Amino acid sequence: MSSADKNSEVEVENVAAAEEKAETKEVKGVKRPADEKTPESKKVKKDENGAGEEEEDVEDEGEELEGEDEEYDLPYGDEEDIEAEDEEEEEGDEVEGEEDDEDAKKPQRNETTGMRCVRERAPSGGHREGKEDKICFNPSNTNDRRRARNYDIVVVGGGIVGTASAREILLRHPTLKIAIVEKEPKLAFHQSGHNSGVIHAGIYYKPGSLKAKLCVEGLHLSYKYFDEKNVPYKKVGKLIVATNAVEVERLNDLYQRSLANNVPGVQMVDESKIKEIEPYCKGLKAIWSPHTGIVDWGLVTQYYSRDFKAAGGDVYVNFKVSKFTEAPDNLDYPIVVRSEKGDEIRARNILTCGGLQSDKLAEMTGCPSVPKIVPFRGEYLLLNPDKCHMVRGNIYPVPDPRFPFLGVHFTPRMDGSVWLGPNAVLAFRREGYKWSDINVPELIDALRFPGLIKMASKFIGAGIMEIARSAIIPLQVRELQKFIPDIHEYDVARGPAGVRAQALDNDGNLVDDFVFDHGKGNSALSKNILHCRNAPSPGATSSLSIAKMIADKIEDEFHIGK
Repeated sequence: MSSADKNSEVEVENVAAAEEKAETKEVKGVKRPADEKTPESKKVKKDENGAGEEEEDVEDEGEELEGEDEEYDLPYGDEEDIEAEDEEEEEGDEVEGEEDDEDAKKPQRNETTGMRCVRERAPSGGHREGKEDKICFNPSNTNDRRRARNYDIVVVGGGIVGTASAREILLRHPTLKIAIVEKEPKLAFHQSGHNSGVIHAGIYYKPGSLKAKLCVEGLHLSYKYFDEKNVPYKKVGKLIVATNAVEVERLNDLYQRSLANNVPGVQMVDESKIKEIEPYCKGLKAIWSPHTGIVDWGLVTQYYSRDFKAAGGDVYVNFKVSKFTEAPDNLDYPIVVRSEKGDEIRARNILTCGGLQSDKLAEMTGCPSVPKIVPFRGEYLLLNPDKCHMVRGNIYPVPDPRFPFLGVHFTPRMDGSVWLGPNAVLAFRREGYKWSDINVPELIDALRFPGLIKMASKFIGAGIMEIARSAIIPLQVRELQKFIPDIHEYDVARGPAGVRAQALDNDGNLVDDFVFDHGKGNSALSKNILHCRNAPSPGATSSLSIAKMIADKIEDEFHIGK
C-alpha cells in the first residue's frame, strides 16, 4: 500500500528582495552579514527543521528532520549563478510544467567583501526539511579559485538520471569530490520535471530486456526510497483497457509479457471488475496493475540532490557547457569543462547525462552524431475539476504495435488534477513546449536528418492525425471518450506539455536501449569522458536502478575503487 497520501510544498522568496522587505514566504538560505569574513573552507552548521502543516486529504504531519546548513566558499571567477532554487509550486496556483517567474534567482553582492552569493534550499514541506546552502564567489582569490574547481568526477546534466547517478557514485565513494553541472537555473528543468508523474510497473517491455529488468527493480527501489525519505506518492494503480476484439488479443499478449517481467500483482480483469475499479470507465477486458503509482519526479530529483549535497557533493546551475578541452599542465585533473560564460571546472573524469542535449555533448568529444536526439512534444489537456472524481487511477489504452507511442491516457496528479494525453508532435526546438517555440538552426538540423525523414514517411498518416489533435481539441476528446464517454469538449482545457528526447538511428528506428559512448583516440577527452547518450523511458521510474548500473560502469571505465 502507499504511504498516506502526502504532498510536499516548497515555499519560495525572491532573493533579490529578501533584504528589502518581509514577505510571507520563506527566505531560502541565510544571508551572510556584510562584515563577516569569507570562510576558507566549508562550514557545516546543524539545525533542526520542523515538519510542515498538515493539508487535508493529501498531506499528513511528518516527523522532524535534522537538516544541515552548509556555507561554501567556492570562488569562481566572474560566475554569477551556481546554485539554483529548488521549488515546488503551490497547489492550485499553477500547472506543473509551466515556467514561473522565480525560476532563476540572481546572486546578491556583498558590498564589503565584493563577493556574490546565491541562496538555495533543498526540498521542504510537510514531512522533512532540507539544508540551506549559500555559495559565494571571490573573484580576487586566485588560489581558492584554482583549488575549488578541481573534481574527481563532474556529472554534466542535472536531470533525474544524472542526479541519481551522481548520488549513487558519491554514496559508494564518499571520499571523491564530485559536482553536478546544469545549464538551467534549477535541476529537473526539462524532461524530469515535465512528465506525467507515473511510477511504471514494467508491463510493456520485452521480457529479459534491460529496460524490463531496470523498470521492475526501479519500481521497488523507488517505493522503498519514498517510504524512507517520506516523499509523497500515491499508489493509485493502472488499468490498460481493451475496447474491441482486436485490442483484447493484443491485451492477452501484453498480459503474458507482464507475467514474464515479474510485474507485481498484475491481473487480467473483465468488464464488471473494470467498473469496480473505475466506475466511469468502459471496456471489454483490462490489465490491472495495482502497484503503478504517481509522484512528482521533479521533487524526487530534488531529494536525490539533497542526499548528494549532504554527502559532500556540489551542484552548479546556470552552467551551460560549451566545450571540453585538455589541460596539459595538470595531469591530476586533465579535463577542462568550459561554460558559455567562459567559466571553468577541472576534472579527472566526466559523465554526461544530457537528455535533450546528449548527442551534442557527445559530439564535443569526437563521437558520431548518431544516434541523434529528435524532440517530440507531448501536449496534455486538463480535466475540469468538477469531473476529476471520474478518474481514480491511471487509465491507458492498449498500445498499437504499429506506432511508437502509447496513445492518450488519463493520469491523476498529486495535486488532485487529472491530465489527459499526451499527443506526440515534432517540437521546433529541442526545448520547445509550444508551437511558437522555434529555433531555426535546431529545426533545420532535425529536418535534414535522414532518420527523421524515414520515420516521418513510415508514420505520415499517424503524424498528420497527431498534429490535427493538437490543433483541434474535439479530436483528442473523441479518443478519450472511448474509455469515459461522459467527458465532453467543454470538460477540458489546454494544459502543460513536455518534450521527449527521442533517439533515432539513420534508418528512422527508435533507439530503444541504453547507449554509452566514448570519443575516439587515447586522449583524456576520449578515455576519461563517458557519455550516456540514451536512457530510454521509463527513465524516472528506473532512475535508482539506472544509477546503480551507471555507477558500476563508472567504476569499471575509470578504475574507481579497483
